[in-house]
Amino acid sequence: MAGAGHRRGSDTKAEIRKVALELFAAQGYEATSLREIAERLGITKAALYYHFKGKEDIVRSLFAEHLADLDELVEWARTQPPGPRLRAQTIDRMIDLVSQQGLQAVRFAFANQHVVKELHPGKENVFERLTALFDALTGPDASVEEALRIRMALFSVNLAFFAGQDLEASNEQIVAAARDIAHLLNPPAECDTEPAPDGSAGRSEGR
Repeated sequence: MAGAGHRRGSDTKAEIRKVALELFAAQGYEATSLREIAERLGITKAALYYHFKGKEDIVRSLFAEHLADLDELVEWARTQPPGPRLRAQTIDRMIDLVSQQGLQAVRFAFANQHVVKELHPGKENVFERLTALFDALTGPDASVEEALRIRMALFSVNLAFFAGQDLEASNEQIVAAARDIAHLLNPPAECDTEPAPDGSAGRSEGR
């Protein structure tokens, strides 16, 4: 890759993670070598070692990046006024977050479950962030149905990518369908819709 040696370190690390994930998903974690990852990127193996100590380090970095993205989403949600618009916006942000790695991440996790189990920092780390997000979206006065709807909507995002991995559909098609399904699980409140020109209910402001 031309100019690879001149890219900023953060850009190079992101590209290494992206290419490694593609190879891990396509041919398996054990079957992928660091040399292969470096050759795909057009950098030397020594340059790759400058950023990551090994394949395990790359996978841990992928998990750490996902947790950091969840932290950022939680902090953003806490600064927003609660209500249907926030829940709709959060669904969109969750879709965007998951679709950055999309089907490749699902395929990697499905095909390399032992690696995920060994190197993942723990399900409790993800769940505690999701719990904080749910609290920011619903609050203590939310009804059971309201709280359950947003939880199901956000959980459906990952489920859609898992369920769609063997469909004859592009990543973009699955992302679009997952977005529509998640919003259907969390319909806007009546007061949060805008009337359409023909007098029927319009779309949520958050959509």
